[in-house]
Amino acid sequence: QEQLVESGGGLVQAGGSLRLSCAASGRTFSSYALAWFRQAPGKEREFVAAMSRDNMHTYYSDSVKGRFTISRDNAKNTVYLQMNSLTPEDTAVYYCAAASVSNREYVASRDVEYDAWGQGTQVTVSS
Repeated sequence: QEQLVESGGGLVQAGGSLRLSCAASGRTFSSYALAWFRQAPGKEREFVAAMSRDNMHTYYSDSVKGRFTISRDNAKNTVYLQMNSLTPEDTAVYYCAAASVSNREYVASRDVEYDAWGQGTQVTVSS
């Protein structure tokens, strides 16, 4: 099972950008579909973005589509989330997750499909 560690969170003004990183240990990183989720105070965890094993398929929530970009570097065992045009509504703890899937094109968007999670990184967007 992959061990995941997020970094890159912080405080940013509305309209600004941040790039989150999630480094994975283990030797099977390329066999995992990857995703980012977030949880705001008092709210349930929600899906943000996901990417297939083959790097060719992505899926975004409507709330971040066009502003956020998920990417992965299998050589570095790292998944990224580039976040642009941030708003205070993006304030949350962001978690990366990995799902062991056999289908290289499959994009998993439900948290129950993921079996490895990072500890989370706080993103705060001020108005």
